[in-house]
Amino acid sequence: MKTSIARKALLAAAGIGVALLLGWLVTTQGPLAPARVTVAAAQKGPLTASTFGIGTVEARRSYALGPTVASRVLRVLVDHGDTVEAGQLLAELDPVDLEDRVRSGQMTVERTANTVLAARAQVAEAQSRAALATANADRIADLAAKGFFSKEAADARAHEARAARSAVDATQALLAAAQRDREKALSDLAGLGRVRAQARLLSPAKGVISARLVEPGSTVVAGQAVVQMIDPASLWVRARIDQGQAGGVRVGQPARIVLRSDPGSVHLGEVQRVDWVSDAVTEERIVNVGFAASAGPASVGELVEVTIVVSELPDALFVPTAAIKREDRRDGVWRVRNGRLVFQPVQLGIATQDGRSQVVAGLAPGDEIVVHSERALKADAKVKIVDTLGRDGS
Repeated sequence: MKTSIARKALLAAAGIGVALLLGWLVTTQGPLAPARVTVAAAQKGPLTASTFGIGTVEARRSYALGPTVASRVLRVLVDHGDTVEAGQLLAELDPVDLEDRVRSGQMTVERTANTVLAARAQVAEAQSRAALATANADRIADLAAKGFFSKEAADARAHEARAARSAVDATQALLAAAQRDREKALSDLAGLGRVRAQARLLSPAKGVISARLVEPGSTVVAGQAVVQMIDPASLWVRARIDQGQAGGVRVGQPARIVLRSDPGSVHLGEVQRVDWVSDAVTEERIVNVGFAASAGPASVGELVEVTIVVSELPDALFVPTAAIKREDRRDGVWRVRNGRLVFQPVQLGIATQDGRSQVVAGLAPGDEIVVHSERALKADAKVKIVDTLGRDGS
């Protein structure tokens, strides 16, 4: 009997222990236990909002030099990497019959000039004849009025005067036609001169040869490039910025550029152009960033990383971005009061790439907020603070 009683007492004690253990597990480790959270305090300090993008180095001013008519390359005087000056001869094309056509045009100009001289002489002769005929007609008409000549003789002299004046008009028309022929010949010769000049490919500006595309003896068509050159002072970065982050990008904002070939160095730059047209497929906007100084080892087409400083605040209230939550279509943070959670709506400002967000309204410096939790949070839930982050987020 005593053994049975002792066994029952032992079983009862074990049951009570198990119940207590389960109760402890439920209230401290199970679903009824307070959520373990990490908190941080709202702080004030400088904030720099920036946006990030990937791009390539390009030349803002590049030139593809080639003929305007089909030609054969006579010689190429430069090679890849050569530095050239404005007006320097880069290549020359075979002029074929252009020299002969230019000489023919010059002879045509000389012939038309002689034709103009002859026409002017004819005009002068006709004007002299007309003056003489008019004077004779006037004298005969005066004598006929006095009865010394017949009316028929006076009419004949008047006719001669009119014919002489008509001859003046005809010779003047011939002179005008000769002058137009000379102008046409001069225009044709000037056109041939321009065509001949285009057989010499001259550098339009100071720059560097980026490509030598053909060799002497090659036949090229109109518009085909013989050499390509760039202005190294015009290098800039064509960066792609996510549309969600490109809204604050403006011309003149400072930027930091990191070349793929030199990841340990940071080149300073400035936003020089923001394209109006975005890429609807990639949801990106093109932003062109210029180098503040020489691009150094940068090569055209090289991949780069660009960070654009959108806004700088010298003294702003901020919290870790991880603490920002959205409840009932409102941005806010979870605060701990008397061991329970309260959702605090806030008005946000800029956000930085290092995980900090400006709080414009809703918090005061020193207010503690929940940054991390082991499970989803809800209002009035019990929590237990297990860690507090410092100013640097650690």
